[in-house]
Amino acid sequence: MRDHPRGAHTPHPDVWTGRATNRMQWLLALIGAACMALGIVLAVDSAWSSGVAPLAMAVVGCIAAGLLVLFGTLAFVHVALRVDEDHLEVRCGHIGVPRRRIPLSHVAGAEFVPHVTPRHWGGWGYRWRPEKGTAVVVRRGEGIALSLWDGHTFTITVDDAQAAVTVIRARLHPHRPDPAG
Repeated sequence: MRDHPRGAHTPHPDVWTGRATNRMQWLLALIGAACMALGIVLAVDSAWSSGVAPLAMAVVGCIAAGLLVLFGTLAFVHVALRVDEDHLEVRCGHIGVPRRRIPLSHVAGAEFVPHVTPRHWGGWGYRWRPEKGTAVVVRRGEGIALSLWDGHTFTITVDDAQAAVTVIRARLHPHRPDPAG
């Protein structure tokens, strides 16, 4: 069922939202939880005869590695993109951190990118590469690339990236922002 007839002009919504999810990250989070559980089991039920120092190092190491993997992966299970009249906001994970808010007055252009992969950016997450710019990559697939007035590029993987590009382009101002303002 269509809300609007084909070819009819539809105004852009006041706020456009989109997201991308990577279910594979849940497997990595499970591995992190297992590592934490191992640390707890070692602390509670240890039969180590080597002394307290090696046991403490093993417990702390397992729990620290587990927390790092668990929270590191949960932070990038999904990315949410929100475009309103004046800003574009990117939030990662369930608590929305890391977050980046970019005024649309700082955006020179937006391009649809049909194939963004973690391999091109060095993995999942919030990435920076000197020759490519900054990216939030949670899965491989379509995304958007923003060209900022300061010369930097910001890439985001998001479902329905073409719609995001259309909305962003419709809200861009054709002139460079005033550096004093």
